[in-house]
Amino acid sequence: MPIPHQTHMRLIRRRLVGKEGSDRIRELRAILNELPNYKNGPYADLRKWVQAQVEETRVRSRITQRDSIAVRREGAAQVALVGPPNGGKSSLLQALSNVQIKVGDYAFTTVRPVPALTRIGGVLVQLVEIPGLIPGAADDRGGGRALLGVLREADAVLFCQDLGANPESLREVRAEVARAGIELPALLVATKLDDAPAGALEALERAMPDLPVVTVSVLDDRSLADLRGAIWDLVDLIRVHLRHQGEVAEEPIALPRGATVADVAAHIHGDLGASFAGARVWGPSGRFDGQRVGKDHTLGDGDQVEILR
Repeated sequence: MPIPHQTHMRLIRRRLVGKEGSDRIRELRAILNELPNYKNGPYADLRKWVQAQVEETRVRSRITQRDSIAVRREGAAQVALVGPPNGGKSSLLQALSNVQIKVGDYAFTTVRPVPALTRIGGVLVQLVEIPGLIPGAADDRGGGRALLGVLREADAVLFCQDLGANPESLREVRAEVARAGIELPALLVATKLDDAPAGALEALERAMPDLPVVTVSVLDDRSLADLRGAIWDLVDLIRVHLRHQGEVAEEPIALPRGATVADVAAHIHGDLGASFAGARVWGPSGRFDGQRVGKDHTLGDGDQVEILR
């Protein structure tokens, strides 16, 4: 009598960890030969899953990563999710954005960058999942050069690490990013908090003392909200609401911290930036509500601005 199919599935996935291309296909075919040839029931479903993995691996092997891979930018900022294979990036991207992507508990579920938009504080921010980087990525192993090229264009990076995994794999990823000369504002996102063993967070903080750590579980809305706040702080933008004749726009515009009234005018229309007379501001940057200010007035997060012509 065969072992329970759930146990067999776990054993199969364990055998596939770290295998790609022809090695993975050979292992999958060996698994098919070992499985009971049932036509119905859970073992029939298991055979279908293994057969689907064979075809998916063939397709994945045909994908050629080139330096021309690009992700079209959307939103006010672009933040890359980077980490070792099976570090929780796909689950996190799905939880933050509700995009429907393939999620699995085996390595290399994602084979190309996946962009998705999420709203943080009323502003759209683009998240991009970078497929798991491996040692040698900076030398183009595993198509790493193209993936690092996508990362290079981002505004900030979230290094994602499964709390239950050895942090050495993340060290290797960070080493490849450093070898590629990429320096971006960064956070360490400790994923799978709900499954973390005792002491795992402390061990990770000791291993990566140079990065601020945010813990998250995709099952915990509060931790996801905290992560959204941390992302907003990381991209270092401010939100400005346009005001006209007493009416305040519901949708804010996002600008780099340190932006001025002139930047707001230019955002509205290029020609307006050269011709407007000043502005009135309501909010943290003004001494009082409705203060009249000049073009060079520096704005704060949450300001309301009325451009004067």
